[in-house]
Amino acid sequence: MFEVLLGNINKKISLTEKEQELVKTFFIPKKLRRKQFLLQEGEVCQYTAFVEKGLLRSYNVDEKGHEHVLQFAVEDWWIADLYSFLTGEPSGYNIDALEDTELLLINGSSYEAMMEAVPKMERYFRILTQNSLVATQRRLSGNISLSAEENYKQLIAGNTTILQRVPQHMIASFLGIAPETLSRVRRQMTGK
Repeated sequence: MFEVLLGNINKKISLTEKEQELVKTFFIPKKLRRKQFLLQEGEVCQYTAFVEKGLLRSYNVDEKGHEHVLQFAVEDWWIADLYSFLTGEPSGYNIDALEDTELLLINGSSYEAMMEAVPKMERYFRILTQNSLVATQRRLSGNISLSAEENYKQLIAGNTTILQRVPQHMIASFLGIAPETLSRVRRQMTGK
């Protein structure tokens, strides 16, 4: 079950066999069925999750009942409410499975123990944090300055697997547009 995680780690840093075996001991395997929650709004996020197989989404629901998708996580991706995980404050987000999913979870104390036992993992998580910050800035900038069509083109450029596996209304929510707007954008793009 650790093949995808170890592959992800080894793309960014190099671990010895012994270090890889040690890293595995800090994670808890977990399976979620489709529509099952990993985290619900109001709970404290106890785990950071690595997706070995499946698909999750992170979202919140506004006072009018509209869902706002923050993130999708497919195989080889991490997902959590990092603010809640790091501060112990209740989460403002839900994380649920859009497909049957296999995860590797790590809690805060195991995370710290892993950093002590395998110091190279600090570099790995620093790289992940940097990449996440860059992606967040790009997404924010795109939401501010790009049209719905440009944002959709950016999404499909790097995430074809998500588009094939996620319902269109969730894609629209992720892009911050109405489902009707997404349908119009898609029609216009196929007509070109």
